[in-house]
Amino acid sequence: MPDRVPFEECLDLVLKLDEMEPALPRPRRLERLFGDLSRFRPRQPAYEVQDLIWAIWTNHEDAYADEAMEQAINAIALKDYDIAHLVLDALVAARPEWAEAWNKRATLNFIRGDDARAVDDIMETLRREPRHFGAISGFAQICLRHGRHADALIAFEAALAINPHLEGVAALVAEMHANGGRVLH
Repeated sequence: MPDRVPFEECLDLVLKLDEMEPALPRPRRLERLFGDLSRFRPRQPAYEVQDLIWAIWTNHEDAYADEAMEQAINAIALKDYDIAHLVLDALVAARPEWAEAWNKRATLNFIRGDDARAVDDIMETLRREPRHFGAISGFAQICLRHGRHADALIAFEAALAINPHLEGVAALVAEMHANGGRVLH
């Protein structure tokens, strides 16, 4: 079990996201959605665009993978973390190219307080989908949990560069700028 959280490695990856390409070709629809999301005023409400992006990320053409993802999401919602962990480990092994499988496992590891594994999975997510604003925000939250406010601010700003409609993230960034780069609450 890794015990050292790879902050520097993940931060380096976050800083290079603009130069990265996805591991697999992205659906054209996803490209259009990200283009719309980047606008100050998207053609449809930003939350709808975000929901569509998440729907694309969490669905897979393989019925087994799609069903396993649904099972993992339900297990996490029910706080059955051992089942979720087994399902997500199997899913990552079966579909290592699927960014969202890695991201869901990162989320589970974050919930369980295993930040080293969470950051490892976040890096795998970003190698496959460099615009994964959820994974970037998750890394920022882990940075905050460890008192790495400057790193968190960089990551939050990277997430906002991809999705400027993350209201909670924007509020945190504003608070950090107002308080010398720190979160006070």
